[in-house]
Amino acid sequence: MVAIISPSKDLDFKTRLHPRSYDTPRLWNQSLELVKLMKGKSPRSLKSLMSISDKLAIENSERYKQMTEEFTVENSKPAIFSFSGDVYRGLDVNSLKEDELQYTQKYLRILSGLYGLLRPMDIIQPYRLEMGLPLKVNSKVKNLYQFWTERVTQLLEDDIKATNSTHLINLSSEEYFHVIDKNKISVPILTVHFREYRNNKLSFLSFNAKKARGLMSRYLTQSNATNFSQIKNFNLENYTFDEKLSTEEELYFIR
Repeated sequence: MVAIISPSKDLDFKTRLHPRSYDTPRLWNQSLELVKLMKGKSPRSLKSLMSISDKLAIENSERYKQMTEEFTVENSKPAIFSFSGDVYRGLDVNSLKEDELQYTQKYLRILSGLYGLLRPMDIIQPYRLEMGLPLKVNSKVKNLYQFWTERVTQLLEDDIKATNSTHLINLSSEEYFHVIDKNKISVPILTVHFREYRNNKLSFLSFNAKKARGLMSRYLTQSNATNFSQIKNFNLENYTFDEKLSTEEELYFIR
């Protein structure tokens, strides 16, 4: 089963204790069109586009100015070790064993506004570019969904076929999952939801749900999951599968 997760805005390019990789993003030639576009944007325009502070706008303007076509040890790092947001805290990649890391490389994919679709060990340069931003790429392409949908969907479908996967496990956010053309995915798509009781009410808490997506990714990796029934057995941090809320396409885990 191939699983997809979202990237994170939080990055860690200071820590260098990670395996070496020479795998470049497979859609890098297309990404370069976006890099060229972003290099031409001023901090002020980035602040407006991304709704970020002056400090973050300056930081990301510098990131794009420093980005090069060539990936080096100094300017890049494997994607799964670069993202450090809530999902990746749940995944805790630094504690995975070598064979578990190999499982992620085969079955886990990361959606990205700049790189399209990443394998965990694809090396990336630091960036910020959310998929849902109203970025006009050219006169015909009005946003990143139009830019990426066909390319990302086809590459994901290729990965599904290459791994003989029977399902696509959606652990991404709505913003990123929207880039996939579901009609062109040849296997059933299972979207996983996480909810919890607060004040006797079933609630969605973004922080906890993001971490739980990482925990599920970790569980699939460590259990070497290959079938649908194994997903239902997920029970980390007191989550349990809720059969009544779940359907054939939507799986709910409650705590």
